[in-house]
Amino acid sequence: MSAKLSLSPVAPGSGQDERCPVRDVLDCIGDRWSLLTLAALEGGTLRFTELKRAIGDISQRMLAQTLRTLERDGYVTRKVHPTVPPKVEYTLTDLGGSLLAKVKPLIRWADENHARVRKARKAYVPPATAMAL
Repeated sequence: MSAKLSLSPVAPGSGQDERCPVRDVLDCIGDRWSLLTLAALEGGTLRFTELKRAIGDISQRMLAQTLRTLERDGYVTRKVHPTVPPKVEYTLTDLGGSLLAKVKPLIRWADENHARVRKARKAYVPPATAMAL
């Protein structure tokens, strides 16, 4: 028997997203880069340039913004070493590791089913177009 998810309805634009845990958490990790950044950190501490190289097509600006958000929400720690130039390292926290453990099956699923999803997208005919045929 599975437990029912707890969804707290919130009126759109009410500013009460914190009442809905799912929306509140997914607002951070549901973007294009957060899960990829967490997955890149799974192997251990990385510097900014190592992270950028591991992720690939992310811009420096977007990586910096993603890391700030992940740090703010407690998924990643940032350590600055007082050197010239400064050495900055990023590490998963226990919270980030526990999240990654839960989403790794989703990441694997996406990898395994990517071709099928792309094929479905290509074959999709929007309803308005289908009616005109």
